[in-house]
Amino acid sequence: MASDWASFNWQDPFLVDEQLSEEERLIRDSARQYAQEKLLPRVQQAFRSEHTDREIFNEMGELGLLGSTIDGYGCPGVNYVSYGLIAREVERVDSGYRSMMSVQSSLVMYPIYTYGTEAQREKYLPRLASGEWVGCF
Repeated sequence: MASDWASFNWQDPFLVDEQLSEEERLIRDSARQYAQEKLLPRVQQAFRSEHTDREIFNEMGELGLLGSTIDGYGCPGVNYVSYGLIAREVERVDSGYRSMMSVQSSLVMYPIYTYGTEAQREKYLPRLASGEWVGCF
């Protein structure tokens, strides 16, 4: 006997994927691929050896994951849904690196972009976006 109940999607219970644009899906998938293939193996080893791999920040910068909502200055200028999807994919692997990424993007770069002078934006944002510089809060 067939059920009258609709099937439940355990992988996407709120059907978020249906609501994403093609660009948002591509950004999510790129962040997921990086997190699973490049970040995960190194995080596990770093945890065992109590080491933080600084090169990961440079890689995040190369992929446009740092300051991703900022337009220009080496940043891609994606929307906040994309930023949330990026954060979710990094968080799935490691909360520490997601925190580093979020602090760099939201607590360091965004205030410089929003409240800084043009000279400050030009001086700081490109190097923060590339991961060459690490900001703190």
